[in-house]
Amino acid sequence: TSVGVPPNFTQIGQHRRMALFSKGATKAAISPAPAKAAAAGGYTSNAAGVSMIGQYYSYQEGEARNRAISVPAINRARDLMASVIGCMPLRMYNERWMDGRREKIYLDPRSWLRRPDPTVPYQFLMAWTLDDLLMFGRAFWYITARTADGYPAAFTRLPAGSITTPQMAGPVWFAPAKEVYFNGGMINPDDLVQFLSPAQGLIYSSPGAIETALKIEAARNRNASSSIPSGVLRQVGGEPMTAQELADLAAAFNQARATNQTAALNEFVEYKETSMTPDKMLLIDSANYSALEAARIANVPPYLVGVSTGSYSYQSSQQARADLYIFGVKLYAEAIAETLSMDNVLPRGTYVEFDPTEYLSENYTADRMDEPVVENTQEQIANR
Repeated sequence: TSVGVPPNFTQIGQHRRMALFSKGATKAAISPAPAKAAAAGGYTSNAAGVSMIGQYYSYQEGEARNRAISVPAINRARDLMASVIGCMPLRMYNERWMDGRREKIYLDPRSWLRRPDPTVPYQFLMAWTLDDLLMFGRAFWYITARTADGYPAAFTRLPAGSITTPQMAGPVWFAPAKEVYFNGGMINPDDLVQFLSPAQGLIYSSPGAIETALKIEAARNRNASSSIPSGVLRQVGGEPMTAQELADLAAAFNQARATNQTAALNEFVEYKETSMTPDKMLLIDSANYSALEAARIANVPPYLVGVSTGSYSYQSSQQARADLYIFGVKLYAEAIAETLSMDNVLPRGTYVEFDPTEYLSENYTADRMDEPVVENTQEQIANR
């Protein structure tokens, strides 16, 4: 009670010190931070959408995405970019000002940086995150665990095709959504990491090109179903057939033609083939143009998807890898890295980036295929 401090204040201070060092207070200090209610209210840690996470039977990528990926050139472009982003590791750093310029200081990474989702490989998670960004223009990770300081420690990906945001119907996303539903259930946006692509999603920006490519592919399949060229049945004699009889004759002939069976005609009907050659029947030129359009909308150099433009060439596989990274992957890699550097994922002033050094290096090879194979002779084996 000295120096004028009232007794009740001294007792309060003693009680606070006892509470700080009690067993219950220590346990609370190391447990994950509790979920915070959103400003709009109504969000809890057991929101309805959380119960759907991990129920993989309900996950879906969306019909529009599945149609787009069925175009061979788009599928090839997606797989090429996925193979790149899956082989580039993440590294963490902060910055300092040194000699008039900003300098990066690389740090020991947090445990999740090597495998953000403990249940799946790093390459798998990054490839499908890029897939969502490419197709939908956004991607979502749900935070499944947090460290003692409240920052994320583990994630799981939620397919963008299963996400709805009533505030923004798309196709352009203006900011992270504040109202999110996963398979119809609400999810607290504070427990989500929302990746936004600087480019509009492919299924929204180019539906016409995708639909044209699918129609061309369907026409090629129809023409390839028979080795007999298309043609016209023409009655040259006898009693004129009715419209129904002509339709029945054409249907029967077409069925035999489609199954590569022998079709028979009488003396009053003849079959006149068209001048379509095999390359025209398979729409080779149309397919090449469709692939070129697919390369354009996927932002990859056309030669990487097997289309020759006649004016673009590359000198080496190293240059091809650089083109794929610069023109195709870098856009989405920067979007992912910048999002993971935000204050809801890492402390302010800490950043992450992809390390493309090994991928872009001159000596990069897949599965060490260029290394010499050393075979031991029988004499060397006997001397061991």
